Amino acid sequence: MTSPLIQPALQGQHLCSEIHSATPAPGTVVVWWLGQSGFVIKSRYGTLVIDPYLTDSLTRKYAATDRPHIRMTEIPIAPAELSGIDLVLCSHKHSDHMDPESLVPLLGANPLAEIGVPESLIHHGEKFGLPGRRLFGLDAGWTYDWAGFHIEAIPSAHEGIDRDSVGRHLYLGFVIEVDGICLYHSGDSVVYEGLVESLLRKPLDLMLLPINGRDPGRGVPGNMTAGEAVDLAAVVKPRFLVPHHFDMFTFNTVPVSEFEAESHRLPPGVGPRVLRCAERWEVGP
Repeated sequence: MTSPLIQPALQGQHLCSEIHSATPAPGTVVVWWLGQSGFVIKSRYGTLVIDPYLTDSLTRKYAATDRPHIRMTEIPIAPAELSGIDLVLCSHKHSDHMDPESLVPLLGANPLAEIGVPESLIHHGEKFGLPGRRLFGLDAGWTYDWAGFHIEAIPSAHEGIDRDSVGRHLYLGFVIEVDGICLYHSGDSVVYEGLVESLLRKPLDLMLLPINGRDPGRGVPGNMTAGEAVDLAAVVKPRFLVPHHFDMFTFNTVPVSEFEAESHRLPPGVGPRVLRCAERWEVGP
């Protein structure tokens, strides 16, 4: 007997309407977690989506294997329903972050949206149908500005710092500034030498970090544990630490209670914030 799916706070057109109607004040962003590492971030200038996984493509792909991707959280919104988007970012190639079945209809519903991926994956994106004229590449140290968002790419280590044959990074994180708010989205990453220094260059309001950890028995690359995410935040000292990459697939998750227990070690001024899927959260100055 399978467990019932975790229900998002809102779904479908109700979620779309809430995103559309949100009117962030100056110096404020509104955030929705889409599950796994997916987020919607809206400022008064524009709306950004990061790493949307809004299908069951991996559940179907791995159904008859020894590594079934059994979904834990119900899909909050169909990709074609998520309109009003100005910018999409994908941190790396894995389909729970760069899912063709999510991205192609999402871009179809948002004909003016730009999509940024690692420069090493430009050909991969074109191959599965992302429109080349709206596709831009990023690599470590590169920046891009669109719809009020200033994006700087930094390396991520999905267990290691991996590059392609010409030295371009395969996994990226993003330091994002918009309307006075600065946040870091890690993509998939462990803590690596030089990450702290990269993140201390400017004060961060939000750190969005994975907590599912790593276990060779899972057969997939791993991430920070909940304790390691808390340790990183304790050094960098953002205003808020938000966990992600949990409650999506039964074989590759940890109970969020592990993060909640570890978060008691955060120093004063750093607040843990566990989001429910599709819950609205407003972050001001």
